[in-house]
Amino acid sequence: MKKSQLRMLFAFSWLIISSFLIYSCKSKPKDSDLQTAIESKINSNPDLSGASVSVKDQVATLTGELKTDAAKSSAESTAQSVEGVKQVINNITVATPAPAPAPVVVAADDPLTKGVNDAIKDYPTVKATVQDGVVTLTGEIKKANLTKLMQSLHTLKPKKIENKLTVK
Repeated sequence: MKKSQLRMLFAFSWLIISSFLIYSCKSKPKDSDLQTAIESKINSNPDLSGASVSVKDQVATLTGELKTDAAKSSAESTAQSVEGVKQVINNITVATPAPAPAPVVVAADDPLTKGVNDAIKDYPTVKATVQDGVVTLTGEIKKANLTKLMQSLHTLKPKKIENKLTVK
C-alpha cells in the first residue's frame, strides 16, 4: 500500500473515531432540569393540578390523582414532550366520582292519606289533610300524645308536616 493511501485511511479512521467520541460525550440533560421543565408544563394546565413528577436517569414518574382519564393521558403526553425524557411511568390514579345521593322517597297522596288517617284515628280532636305529600295537622292534642303522633307521621315519609295543632 502506498504511503498516501495509508495516510488517507488513517485520516478517515481518525475522523470516524473523533466523531463517535464527540457524539458519545454529548452531555445528557440533568434530571433536575427535566423535572423543572415537566413541572412547569404540568402547572400551566389547571386540569393537571394534583399531578406531580420525579425524574431519575431521564425517566419521569408521574404520581397523584386527577379527575379524568383524559387528564391522566394529557399528563403523560406532557411529560413525554419534554426533550431529553427517555421514558414516562404514569402512576397517576383517576378519582372515582362520588355516588349520587339517594333520592328522597315521597309517598304518593292516596297511600299517604290512608296512613295519616290510620295514625290520627286514636286522636278524635285532630284533623289532617294531605296535598302534594305535605301533611297539615289542625285541631287540638294533649302534650303527652304529640310526640307519639309525630313519630307515627314521620314513618310515612311525607315531604313535610305542617303542625298547626293547639297543644293542651
